[in-house]
Amino acid sequence: MSTSIKQEATLEQAVELGLRADEFEMIKGILGRTPNFTETAVYSVMWSEHCSYKNSIHWLKQLPKDGPHMLVKAGEENAGLVDLGGGIGCVFKIESHNHPSALEPYQGAATGVGGINRDIFTMGARPVAQLNSLRFGDISEARTKWLVKGVVKGIGDYGNAFGIPIVGGEVFFDKSYNQNPLVNAFSAGIIDTKKVISAKAKGPGNPVYIVGSSTGKDGIAGAAFASKDITEESASDLPSVQVGDPFMEKLLLEATMELANTDAIVGMQDMGAAGITCSTCEMSAGGGVGMEIHLDRVPTRQENMLPYEILLSESQERMLVVIQKGKEDVVKRIFDKWDLHAEEIGTVTDDGRVRYYMNGELVGDVPAESLVLGGGAPVYQREYSEPAYYQEYKKFTIDSVKQPENLKEIGFFLLSQPNVASKRWVYEQYDSMVGTKTMTTNRPTDAGIVNLKGTEKALAMTVDCNSRYVNADPEIGTAIAVSEAARNIVVSGGIPSAITNCLNFGNPYNPESYWQFVGAIKGMSRACLKFGTPVTGGNVSFYNQSNIGGKEIPVFPTPTIGMIGVVEDKSKIMSLDFKQKGDLIFILGDCVNDISSSEYLAKYHKIEASPAPHFDLEKEFALQEAVKGLISTELINAAHDCADGGLFVSLVEMSMPRGLGFDIVTDSEVREDAFLFGEAQSRVVVTVSEETEEDFIEFMMGSGVNYTLLGHVTKGKMMVDDEHFGFITEAKDIFDNALGKLIEG
Repeated sequence: MSTSIKQEATLEQAVELGLRADEFEMIKGILGRTPNFTETAVYSVMWSEHCSYKNSIHWLKQLPKDGPHMLVKAGEENAGLVDLGGGIGCVFKIESHNHPSALEPYQGAATGVGGINRDIFTMGARPVAQLNSLRFGDISEARTKWLVKGVVKGIGDYGNAFGIPIVGGEVFFDKSYNQNPLVNAFSAGIIDTKKVISAKAKGPGNPVYIVGSSTGKDGIAGAAFASKDITEESASDLPSVQVGDPFMEKLLLEATMELANTDAIVGMQDMGAAGITCSTCEMSAGGGVGMEIHLDRVPTRQENMLPYEILLSESQERMLVVIQKGKEDVVKRIFDKWDLHAEEIGTVTDDGRVRYYMNGELVGDVPAESLVLGGGAPVYQREYSEPAYYQEYKKFTIDSVKQPENLKEIGFFLLSQPNVASKRWVYEQYDSMVGTKTMTTNRPTDAGIVNLKGTEKALAMTVDCNSRYVNADPEIGTAIAVSEAARNIVVSGGIPSAITNCLNFGNPYNPESYWQFVGAIKGMSRACLKFGTPVTGGNVSFYNQSNIGGKEIPVFPTPTIGMIGVVEDKSKIMSLDFKQKGDLIFILGDCVNDISSSEYLAKYHKIEASPAPHFDLEKEFALQEAVKGLISTELINAAHDCADGGLFVSLVEMSMPRGLGFDIVTDSEVREDAFLFGEAQSRVVVTVSEETEEDFIEFMMGSGVNYTLLGHVTKGKMMVDDEHFGFITEAKDIFDNALGKLIEG
């Protein structure tokens, strides 16, 4: 196929590449001529949903971006940057790798981990911790087990070899994810705030380098692939799945850190989605400059690669770097030392256009601004409409469910459910100890905690989203996701700082799916404003659905929230485990008659149609403020969020680390099943020693937050209303091993 600038592309080629007919006309208007095939391929990836956010940017702009700790806001660089004080910053981000993982789970997940870490260290930050949020289908299905095993092994192998600990995460199972799993990877890094590397190109005449690995045909058009449905024919798109090399990435990290300590770098960007195309266009547009790029100088793995293949390849472990003219030897010396490619492939220009050459022939000439988010890329406001199920879900009442008598049996049933049971089978394949910064390996906390050496502080982080709640009510469910993330950080001794998000939804052209997206944005905005946690950026992943029997079935809407917070005094990190027999157990927050959208209702009673659980944002905020005060004044010795599975599961989780137990009484004004297994929000379980009981009660009386004495910590028995629920050792055996048995069975 000739790629001369003169040979015009056809409408059929444009549509085949994923562009719409009207978008092809827009491109003609921008260029003042019909684009050639290479240029059309460039626009197809840069105007894909994955790169341009054309169907979501209108709503994304309504998210709060300002906060007291913000140093780099959403959209300004590769990732958000938050000030931790003392000249230290935290760079963090979450991204999806859903479609590649659906087809090739090992490489799909592995390269998701690699890509998110590159976003962190291209800014000059050293990654210190990773989290992940995973969604799979029915665990009884063979394909789901295959996906789980591949994804977990891919994350573990890449992360362990790269040398960054995985300090937490979440795994959720529902049949809506049967064909389309979600793999969301989060990374956080620490940086000297005076040494941030920009992703903007500047300085006409400065050389442009490609560094890292060579370029192959893996991942070609991966961004466009991520912007369409997963179908039975998607297996033919396997070239769209990249192949990762964590050892190469480790070398690239160290070379980048060394280069960051020189004055040679002008700007640098990871080559993720859309590869060389994206990095050349975005860096040029960001700096208000252009580039001349010679594709024949790019190191390639295969011979005779065509220009569009080189441009669209998403081969991993590569970055684009703009260097100060005259400092070329510095770059070559560092990358030669680490045995990595560092090839000069072009020059910064001053006219805002990116020109691609192959063996001296001009094969593409495009204005950079026309290709990027917020520039000339199209922006659409899609129609949306409330789905019929929404009002149906609201009709549910607790009175339609008979109050069961076999509460002990239900408690053990919940402990064995894959959404509640320990994810030990997963995390035992991850290395949480690599490096020396993780602080929670033997000190269980609701959030992951990373030590900030040389300071009194620590970094807290979590990823959260109960997608069943979001499906029931997108606005409330997403506000809950933000609130739970903040709650997990607060009960661990931290102060919430900012969020990144991974917005996983169905087809944006489906008005009901888009309604879910819009509702999620509204709920996220409301909660983030309340907690003072601005959105630093993230990722939108549409087209997550299955085509079953000709019918489009979207996944549960899943706006995953990644949040960081600061523990100002690491001597006051709060763990969740009961400390000693006799300590008093209190629940903070309102106990209400609610079982909506609970694991108990969905799995035990098999009722899926119910609204989101009880939630009040103002009460949630007040609860978190009270918990902060209790921790700072050292009035409690354990704290744990009451979440999936309800109070009973929370008590078991607090009992297991030290082999202790509990003796509690339920509230006579609330149904026992709602009290024990309901998932009403804004509740935290705490323990109080007898010595601090009076001061605790005095503090809580002044807080305006309801609190209830449940009972006390025991030696190992589980007692509810004087009924023996068994020993904690029995519960622990089920809780620890249930998921492994389901996956291996």
